[in-house]
Amino acid sequence: TLIGTVDLKYDDVSYATVHQSAFLRCGMMPVQPIKELWWFKIGASEERVYYYDPTSVDAALMKRARRSSRDNTSLEIYPTQLSDEGEYKCRIVVWDNTGNSTEPSVPISKEARMMLKVNVPPEKVEITHLTSGRNLSLRCKSEGAKPPADILWTKTSPDGVETEIPDLSKTREIEPAGELYDTAEQIFYQLQENEMIAKISCVVRHHNTNTTIYKNITFVSPAIQNALKVTIQRFAEPVLYSSIENQDGRDNKAGLVKISADPGFKVPYNTSVTLKAAAPGVFPEPRYLWWVGDQTGIAGRELHIDNLEEDKSYYVLAENPLGRVVLEVPVHITTSDYSQWNDSSRDGDVIVDDTTGGLDTGAIIGIVIGALIAVFFIGFAVWYWTIRDGTHVFSPKKEKPHTIDEETIPFRSTDKPLLRTISTQTLEGRRSRREPSI
Repeated sequence: TLIGTVDLKYDDVSYATVHQSAFLRCGMMPVQPIKELWWFKIGASEERVYYYDPTSVDAALMKRARRSSRDNTSLEIYPTQLSDEGEYKCRIVVWDNTGNSTEPSVPISKEARMMLKVNVPPEKVEITHLTSGRNLSLRCKSEGAKPPADILWTKTSPDGVETEIPDLSKTREIEPAGELYDTAEQIFYQLQENEMIAKISCVVRHHNTNTTIYKNITFVSPAIQNALKVTIQRFAEPVLYSSIENQDGRDNKAGLVKISADPGFKVPYNTSVTLKAAAPGVFPEPRYLWWVGDQTGIAGRELHIDNLEEDKSYYVLAENPLGRVVLEVPVHITTSDYSQWNDSSRDGDVIVDDTTGGLDTGAIIGIVIGALIAVFFIGFAVWYWTIRDGTHVFSPKKEKPHTIDEETIPFRSTDKPLLRTISTQTLEGRRSRREPSI
């Protein structure tokens, strides 16, 4: 733009990125001695931003504003804020004598107007997902951008080849958020049979700020340590199998299936246990199936077992479209009342409804001690009453010996056989103390 004898160079629109430096050009060609330099921001009124007088004053009325070192008349603002956007005016007062050195110089004011546009890159990018078998619903949202950001989707194979997902399955929404914009895009994708994907990426591009943000979802199948491929009657195809006793937890591999037990994997008799499965890092989210013996499986992340009465091994399947694994989860009884065991229920229901508890160890010991005390008192009473009745089994009383000739004296009904009987018992008692009877 040519104004009088001075050519002012300026841009109708200048662009800046928030938090970076903004440059508003207003230069002179040829350079003239400056009398005054003014910068204004145009709004409801002219707001003075900067003033310069070479003789005395170099004043930034806005602390973030300064003269540019490029030409001493252009304006720089740092750091730029979104509120800096708008129309600006520069006014330059120069001395001009129209090339006649004999005439006195005349101050001439030159003005130029320009727009400053402030761009804002996306502040936040998040991705959410829903899965159902091989069907994926993925939603990516870019927040706080100006102007709105663009979104595209790519998928990457295990060997690193990245391809864009077609637009046919996308829906896009742009919502204003004050002076900024949120952009959301959703895709519906179905994994093909035996399709192997390493990751799906939401690529947010903001061309005005030269910003590209990747938000990735990495595909991970469930995994276990020390796995063997085995055939389980419940499934048509072989699966990877292991036991939690073979999982040391030291492997940092993503997708390892982890099992926890509350209150633990070893519990007292008749204790209830809750088993929980988790597979951090697995995508798509795996489904879980629990079972014991040949029972129907119970779906869910958790399994609750009521009143465990014996050692049992439970099994959990974790699977997503990329793979499946089975873990054996033994739960042991630390103390047991074996009289309460029912051998026919060894592979019984997962949920045990029997609420009759067995005797604990303390009760059993108390019963035994009570029985021994009762036997002792019964024996003492027998001994006491035996002595009281005069039957001296252990210490027979000495009696005058009887002389009986069984060959010459016939047996008469008036004779008292009790004496012979007592004598015989006494002898037998004495003999039994000296020699054991056979």
